[in-house]
Order: sequence, then C-alpha cells, then structure tokens
Amino acid sequence: MKTLADILHGVKLLEVHGHTHKHISALTLDSRAAKSDGLFAAIVGSQRDGHDFIPSVQEKGIAAVLCERLPENLVAETTYIRVKDSSEALGVIASNFYDKPSSKLKIVAVTGTNGKTSVATMLFQLFTKLGYHCGLLSTVENKIGEEIIPATHTTPHAIAINELLAKMVEAGCSHCFMEASSHAIHQNRIAGLAIDGAVFTNLTHDHLDYHKTFKEYLKAKKMLFDQLDKNAFALSNADDKNGVVMLQNTVAGKQYYAISGHAAFSGRVIESDFNGMMLNINGKEVHVKMIGAFNAYNLLAVFGSAILLGEDETEVFVAMSTLEGAEGRFESLKSSEESVVGIVDYAHTPDALKKVLETINQLNVYGRQLITVVGCGGDRDKTKRPLMGAIAAKLSSKVILTSDNPRTEDPKQILEEMQAGVAVVDRKKVLVIENRHEAIKTACMLAQAEDIVLVAGKGHETYQEINGERSFFDDKEELEAAFKELNK
Repeated sequence: MKTLADILHGVKLLEVHGHTHKHISALTLDSRAAKSDGLFAAIVGSQRDGHDFIPSVQEKGIAAVLCERLPENLVAETTYIRVKDSSEALGVIASNFYDKPSSKLKIVAVTGTNGKTSVATMLFQLFTKLGYHCGLLSTVENKIGEEIIPATHTTPHAIAINELLAKMVEAGCSHCFMEASSHAIHQNRIAGLAIDGAVFTNLTHDHLDYHKTFKEYLKAKKMLFDQLDKNAFALSNADDKNGVVMLQNTVAGKQYYAISGHAAFSGRVIESDFNGMMLNINGKEVHVKMIGAFNAYNLLAVFGSAILLGEDETEVFVAMSTLEGAEGRFESLKSSEESVVGIVDYAHTPDALKKVLETINQLNVYGRQLITVVGCGGDRDKTKRPLMGAIAAKLSSKVILTSDNPRTEDPKQILEEMQAGVAVVDRKKVLVIENRHEAIKTACMLAQAEDIVLVAGKGHETYQEINGERSFFDDKEELEAAFKELNK
C-alpha cells in the first residue's frame, strides 16, 4: 500500500494541511464511495462541484482530500492537499497510485470528431494480428486482450483509466490504443499518462453545447498534441484544414497522412463496392473489407501509426486486409427476399452523416432508392439539428426523421428543429415518425428490391434514453426484425 507522500510525487502543490506518511488504499471522485483510508478528489465539473461534497467525506473520516479551495472546517485526522487544478493533479496521483502503468505500455491516443473509434479499434485488431497482447479503450468497449469490459464513457476518468492500464500491464499487454475525446482532454482525464503517439482524424461541427465555440473545441483537441514529449509521434490528417494547426506547437515527431495532398503516408481508392475497396497506399495495393473515403483515411491513420511504432510494412499490409470495421460503423446486412441493403452507422454529426450518405451514393451505381432514418440527441448541441435535417434530405431519396436519445428534451421539439433545416425543394421527401421502432419498420416497408436503408445516429448503442430513463434498443436488431417481417 502506498503512502500519501508516494502518490503526491510530481504534483504541483500549493499547500498541505496534515501529514503525508499515512497509507492510502483507494482513490475516488464519488463521495458515496469514500473510505476512511482513501483519498477523495474534489473536481469542479460542468454540472457539479466536488468541493460541495467534502463535508460528507469528512464525516466518514477520509484520510485525504485533494482540492482547489479548502473547506471552512478542517478535520484533524484528514490531510488536505490544495492544488491549482484538481483534475490535472488527479491524473498524476492516479498514475503514481497504480505504479505508472502508462510507462509500461506503448500507448497511442486517437482524437478528432469522427473516426476515433474506428482507428483505435482497427489498431487494436491490427496489433493483435501481428502477435501482440493489446488493450483498447473506446466508446464501444474496453478490452484487455479478449476480455471485454463495458465502456461508460468515450474516455474514462483518470482513476478508471489508470486502473484499466494497470490491469493491462498485469495481463501482459504491450500496447494500448485509446480514444481521447475533447471532453476528456479538456477535463484532464488523460493527464499524467505517458503517450507514445497521438493521431488526429478530422475536426468538424460537434460538442458546441460543451465547448461553446469551434475555437475552444479545436483548442481542446490540440492540447493532446501540445502535451506530447519529444520521443512520441504526432500523426495528423493533412487533408483536414486543421491538420497542420493541430501539430504546430508539439515537440513530438510530426508526420502526416493524406489522400488529396502530399504526405509521408499517402493513399487513394482504386475501386470500391459494398464488399470492400482496393487501396493504393504508398505505391502498394491492398484490398480491405471497409468502404468509403472516410474509412480510407482511417486506414491510412492505422497504417501510419503501425509504421511509426516500428512495424514491418509488408506484415502490416497483410494484417490490414483482414481487418473488420468497429461495431456500428457502416455495418451492413441484407433482407433475403427483397435484397434490400440495410446499413447501421453511428453518424451523429453533420460531417459524419454527409460522408456516409456520399459514400452510399457513390456505390449506388444503379440509382436505387436511399431511405435514411435519422434523429438528433437531446441535451446536446442544438445547432447541428437543422444541418443534419438538411444533409439527410438533400442526399437521400426519402428521409424519416425520428427520435435518437431525446434524454430530457421533448422529442417533438428536436424533430421540429431538424425539419427547420430542410430545404423547401426537399420537404416532400421527408416523413416524421417520432417512434424509432416504427420509423425503421416504415423505412423497410417503403424499400423495394435492391434499395438501401440507412439507420444513422446510434450505431453500436443498445439503448434509447427517454425522459432520463434507458430502455433496450438496438438499431441493428430492429433492422433485422423489420427485414424478417418483409420476408414473411
């Protein structure tokens, strides 16, 4: 068991009240889980301030409190550690508590608006196929080798991250591939981690409910690269207008990938259909199971990361040809009788939806109907709703606007805001069916032989959140059930 002095190593302290030779058995952000021999971290969050819960942990006789401001009443048996930023300090403390697990792994963090899950998941698959024992931290799931640990956040909090990394080390993992969301970077959830490489995918409209402005959103993403050391690599998408900006202040080794421009890792799509595509990467051809320009970019990021981590190019190409896409990312299925193509995709931003629809239209060489089912989440960035409605209507033959996860908002209000963005010329294409089950069923009923039904927005999620309550809902299962009804 470590002492408080042990886990405070490297923390920028403002003042300490009490002694630091006491043993600490647990770290927590949740006052309800506080133990008498533990440390409670008071974090200032967007909805709650952990400092408000210091009195309750004092009553439990907590050993130590990490805070930015001291409580009015100091308890003699508790040690108080005051710092400028509790969230940043907690990252260092958590790393020390779990024996600095990030320094014992090769860690690659992936950030960007779209593609984080796909790139991290494909890197995990690739390095597993190359013979390594790997870990994964993603929106869909966390993995330690073949062990699956359900994910609750795109990027867990600092304590949970370090606990998972420690378990990876204990299990013999050599690599960990992780998503780094803008929230996580901004909230210092990855503070204190030794990161060997970081990847930037793209930056488009999202999360402005949290960051308020696009500039602040960009700044949050950029922090990941600004914090890398000189021995790490920073790999960025040169075709994204913010790709160079992301790396302008990093001291890490800068590298780029691109399809349109020049880069160390360059590629182009030679041919593509619903079964996969042939890519040319750095002058060599490889057939992959994924489709779409967005996946070509993701695969370039995967290839570049593998090479920068020292892997053999030929072995990487062989492994790439067998990779599967992440769950809920352009997953396709077919109805047996009508040969209707169904696609489930997580696209929940204007840019992601546009890219998925453009990809389908490019592959739709016979001009079959494209029927899109899409909604927008509640209690999130409202400014993207009319954009999503406009894009769906413009690029689809028919659109059914429906509920996503309305959370605590009125679903009808969300749908009205999506409708408001639809151009007058496209309004005749649009149906509004609030019930998502009925919307998917209706889309399949409207489809004729070889038409395409896209169900967008929720992807891998297996729930729907209405009025703050979650109930089971799986787009893929709903689509399969609707197809079975068609086949009766």
